[in-house]
Amino acid sequence: MREKGPATERKTRRWREISQTVILAGVMFLIVRVAFQNFRVQGDSMQPTLHNDEYVLVDKAEYWFHAPQRGDVVVFRAVPADNPDRDFIKRIIAQPGDTVEIRGGRVYVNRRQVHESYITSLSVNSFAVRRVPENSYFVLGDNRNNSFDSSRWPRTPWLARRYIIGRAWISYWPLNELTSLTIRIF
Repeated sequence: MREKGPATERKTRRWREISQTVILAGVMFLIVRVAFQNFRVQGDSMQPTLHNDEYVLVDKAEYWFHAPQRGDVVVFRAVPADNPDRDFIKRIIAQPGDTVEIRGGRVYVNRRQVHESYITSLSVNSFAVRRVPENSYFVLGDNRNNSFDSSRWPRTPWLARRYIIGRAWISYWPLNELTSLTIRIF
């Protein structure tokens, strides 16, 4: 039997390091793809917070550990809007067990007016007091008068938890719009 020389050992070590690096890079890629997703805003429903053709990074892993919160901007499958080929982006206004109402253009959750520094005009819609069912959310666009959201959905105003993809975490493109999207409304 021939003994391995130093050159053969270096080649073996180099191939082992290269294969470990490739495998580690593949695993990291899969983890990132499972935990994060990019999303392109289409339309004006989230202005002035987000604009048409702006890109956001969606954190899909956050809701594995806790429930969505009021004020979170979420991306969801558009099943409530009967357009399953497209994802939507809206802000959570009320969560399971809350009561929600829109009166005089102002939004009330649990009979308290919601402080919404991110909107520029009041809603023209009204919405009678209703309780948000279990595993559901009430969502609105920041541009209330140009948003197809819970206040206008024909079948049910509730977004079922199972349709939420994740929380819009940061707006990253264009670079001059780089913004964190964390706002609490109470």
